[in-house]
Amino acid sequence: MPTTFLTKEGYQKLADELEYLRTEKRAEVANRLHEAMEGGELIENAEYEAAKNEQAFVEGRIQELEMILASARVIDEKNKKDKSGIIQVGSTVTISEDGAGPEKYTIVGAAEANPREGKISNESPIGRTILNHRVGEELLVEAPGGTFKVKVIKVE
Repeated sequence: MPTTFLTKEGYQKLADELEYLRTEKRAEVANRLHEAMEGGELIENAEYEAAKNEQAFVEGRIQELEMILASARVIDEKNKKDKSGIIQVGSTVTISEDGAGPEKYTIVGAAEANPREGKISNESPIGRTILNHRVGEELLVEAPGGTFKVKVIKVE
């Protein structure tokens, strides 16, 4: 099982979601199933089908979260403040793409990546390319849409 990198906050968020799904959501779906089964003919009962689908989704998500958390490696806070300037999982970096304006990202594991919040995966094209590099380096990023150049401006 591959290692999943998570921040403390990301780990806690996934652990909280798992707890919610195991306790509240499972019970809620079980009640929906029970009510739908009492609703008569199961073959033509759309509510029963919807509840069964939701149950399958919840159980699948529980298994996914259990696997992620079991293989998780929480990013060490000292790595985030590493003064060596080398980009690591947990680093916040400012880059510029092909001369465009600066963009700021935090490198996180795939499980908590959210580009809208400025969190990119260490497995993404940019994340994978800039890992283990330093300020001032210009790097070629190979992405599905083509190759482009980024310059590392700042590492926090």
